[in-house]
Parts: sequence; structure tokens; C-alpha cells
Amino acid sequence: MNYYKILVLSLFIWSCQNFNNTQQREIVARVNDAYLYKDDLEKIIPKNTAKNDSVNLAKNYINTWATRQLFIDQAKRNLSEAELQEFDDLIESYQNTLYINAYKNAVVKKSIDLEITDQDIKSFYDKNLENFNLNEEILKLRYLHLPPDYGDIVATQTRLNRFNEEDKQELESRKLEYLQYSTNDSTWIKFDEILNKISILKKQKKSDILKKGNYIQLRDSTGVYMVKIKDVLNRNQIAPLTYVTPTIRQIILNKRKLELVKKIEKDITKDAVENKQFEVYE
Repeated sequence: MNYYKILVLSLFIWSCQNFNNTQQREIVARVNDAYLYKDDLEKIIPKNTAKNDSVNLAKNYINTWATRQLFIDQAKRNLSEAELQEFDDLIESYQNTLYINAYKNAVVKKSIDLEITDQDIKSFYDKNLENFNLNEEILKLRYLHLPPDYGDIVATQTRLNRFNEEDKQELESRKLEYLQYSTNDSTWIKFDEILNKISILKKQKKSDILKKGNYIQLRDSTGVYMVKIKDVLNRNQIAPLTYVTPTIRQIILNKRKLELVKKIEKDITKDAVENKQFEVYE
């Protein structure tokens, strides 16, 4: 048996196997030359779905698939060759972009240095102070929302204002009596977020809320609100380091990613030239 006969026999066997594989798949719908198979439906129906729900899901999917396929066929018949080629080029370009980005992301994820020290953050902050002007007011505060019948108003007000170690412990020990509270006054919060959280403050003058050291006490049908403004920073002031630390961390990380991607692009081209995988003919 010569080489030609072996090749023909191999092709025949492969064709039979391929035909048998296709025949083994159960067809559930056809639109022109396109087929939808039972195993395609099984992929979109969650396990343990009730029979009636499975039937409805299958019908909806078949109808959606058929409509989509009919539109595709109509488009291919009615669009010009130039338009079809343009779309094919766009699809290929998009597909290639997905491949490239997936590879870059995988290499970056494996190789990037995720450790960002406090010194890294402080150094970046000091070098870029002019970029950290506040575009909104931020505050540090502590507050309590007490029930209408709360019986220790004066002493609680004193503790919240003074706020020494003994006061902190006493307020913390009675936290179950409060409707809402926050005694963490070390975190900077946006002014708008405070108004959303303590909505009764919307009735207060903005200047009173934005006054460092001010104490505000208000009452409504839900109870008594006690608010102590610890610190305030206004628009156009330099944002404190603690406030912008998450932003700086992300900036540094993004910068490292960009630098790593540039290195990957440079190295892959360099290696291709050295291995004679990439040549330019003049």
C-alpha cells in the first residue's frame, strides 16, 4: 500500500469518526444549516431545576437561539461583501485583543510586586501634594442616637464631649442602649456621607456642622441625636495622608502594572528577534 492510499484511508476513517460523533449528538432545533444540540441546552439549565422550569428555560433558549440565527443568516444575505469582511476583521481584532489581554493579565498577576509599604505611600504623597487638594469637605466626628425615653441625657452628653478613657469605656459599655452610634472619631468621612447617615443634620446650618470642636444635639420623634465634631477640613485644603492612602495604593499598583506590561511587550519582541521568530524584510 503506497503513501497515497494510506492518506486516503486515514482521511476516510477520520471522516467516519467525525460523522459518528456528530450523529451521536441529539439535535433539538435547526435553522437552515445551523443546528442546536441537546447538550447545548444542558449547559444552560442549572442542575436540580424542576421539570416544568427546565422545559420553559429550554423553549425560551431555543426561540432566542433561532431568532438570533435567523438574523445572522439574513444579515449575511443582505450585507455587502465589503461589510461582511469589515465585521469579520472586527471580530478577529476583538478576539486577538482578548487573547493578548488575558495573557498580559496572567503574567502581571504572576509577576507583579503587590507589597506596597507605608514608606512607598508616604513618598508618593509627599512628591504629589499638589494633586491631593480636597474637592469636598471631610470631617471626623462621634455621635449617638438615643431612644426618646433615654434617662441619662446630661451625663451621656458630658461623656461624649469630654471623651477621656473612662468616658470611652462607659459609653462603650452602654452601647446596647443606643439606637445607633459611632465613637470611632479617627476616620475622615465625606460631608455628604454624614448627612446621609445622620439625616437630621440636614436641618442644621452647614456652618455649624463644619465647625471644629462643635457639639450638636437634636431631637425628633425617633429620639435624641448627639454629635461631636472633632475635626474639619474644607475644600481645596490638602487631603490628609490617611484619607488618600487607598487611592495612592491603587495608583502605585496601576503604575507597576503599566511598567510590567511595557516590559512584557519589549521582552516578547526582543526574544522573538533573537529566536528568529520575528523578521522584517527590507
